[in-house]
Amino acid sequence: MSLFVIGDLHLSLSADKKMDVFHGWENYVLRLERAWKEKITESDSVILLGDISWGMTLEEASEDFRFINSLPGKKYLVKGNHDYWWSTKSKINAFFEKNNFNSFSVIHNSGLCFGNIGIAATRGWIALDSEPHDKKIAAREAMRLDRSICEAKKAGAEEVIAFLHYPPVYTDAICGEIMEVLQKHQIKKCFYGHIHSDGCRFALQGDFFGINFALVSADYLNFSPFRVF
Repeated sequence: MSLFVIGDLHLSLSADKKMDVFHGWENYVLRLERAWKEKITESDSVILLGDISWGMTLEEASEDFRFINSLPGKKYLVKGNHDYWWSTKSKINAFFEKNNFNSFSVIHNSGLCFGNIGIAATRGWIALDSEPHDKKIAAREAMRLDRSICEAKKAGAEEVIAFLHYPPVYTDAICGEIMEVLQKHQIKKCFYGHIHSDGCRFALQGDFFGINFALVSADYLNFSPFRVF
């Protein structure tokens, strides 16, 4: 069993939000499907790191979920800033059960374990232009990350890997609340998405305060899921 990650699929198989018009996104659904099937088997797991579908509701996103569900492996979903379809965990699970989308699980205020490796995830937050509400959101997301890490440790994790939709560090902006949680729990690896196109050249890659950061947005990965372990 291997664990993979990829973020920002931005699928729109039933929504009127085509990504193919953007440079680098040509035929991206077909490219994603080919790369996925080449790498991933039914015994593998994949973390989908936010911005999964452009659907505004679960129903509008159903064709995107149907497509992902048809691909091999178990999929763990993390919320992104454009996942407007996101609802309560119970409603999402009920929708998946109703539609026989049986390869999905949601990571939200929860953590999990693969052997002795723990998985913790949340949307995260970073503010390029600080606003009063940013502190409140950052504090809430830091609390969720802390809870997720603790849940992974309760499940038996000896090492925890963090997965965030937003980068906790980007150019001169740092989400101190998120960084504090990562350092408190001595997290050594953190994967994130959200950044696209020309912005990728400014993305933090490698060591920062003892944490190895890696960008895994779909276009940056050329729509090929990244193997974590």
